[in-house]
Amino acid sequence: MIETQEWRHERERMVKEQIVARGVEDQRVVDAMMRVPRHFFVDKIYAHQAYNDYPLSVGHGQTISQPYMVAVMTELLELKPGDAVLEIGTGSGYQTAILALLCKMVYTIERLSALKESARDKLDRLGFKNIAFMTGDGSLGWPQYAPYDGIIVTAGAPEVPNALIDQLAEKGRLVIPVGSELYQTLNLVTKQRGRIFRKEIFECTFVPLLGKQGWKE
Repeated sequence: MIETQEWRHERERMVKEQIVARGVEDQRVVDAMMRVPRHFFVDKIYAHQAYNDYPLSVGHGQTISQPYMVAVMTELLELKPGDAVLEIGTGSGYQTAILALLCKMVYTIERLSALKESARDKLDRLGFKNIAFMTGDGSLGWPQYAPYDGIIVTAGAPEVPNALIDQLAEKGRLVIPVGSELYQTLNLVTKQRGRIFRKEIFECTFVPLLGKQGWKE
């Protein structure tokens, strides 16, 4: 989908009104949100809604998160350029693109092969080279490349999966919605000297995390 001046204006409006105005301060996150064309990651029938403040369907019962949620979860990771990040739930690939602009390497897992391939195609077309894809059970993480400086889960879990805690690096940060299948609370989990600390951020709603350490299918 071609980038136009109109799309850029819409993205500027989104960043100013939905992200900066609501307290997101990390300039690297703000710049990344300004650079990634969100309309490129949604179905054409929803393109005119791409920069509005709500999630949109990407098919297969999955959604692209609202821009503010993407920005907040990314900011909570406090990413540095040399970091390695694990993303659970590739979905449309939009959140993946934001992460890839902020760190050295993104390892992303998607349960649905069709979604993974669609996201991979879009991200390849945008020129990203620092993303590795896997189809699988995200609740189990991706042990092969652990530990991760940051882990982001874009689906709601009944509890924080132990597999993800185990794969979190020392001083790493894990952002995950925890609660019921319908409503969750966004949690920030940190690891310091082997000890685990949890902080609740705010209430939210995500599709359920399905898997051995998530909700059962």
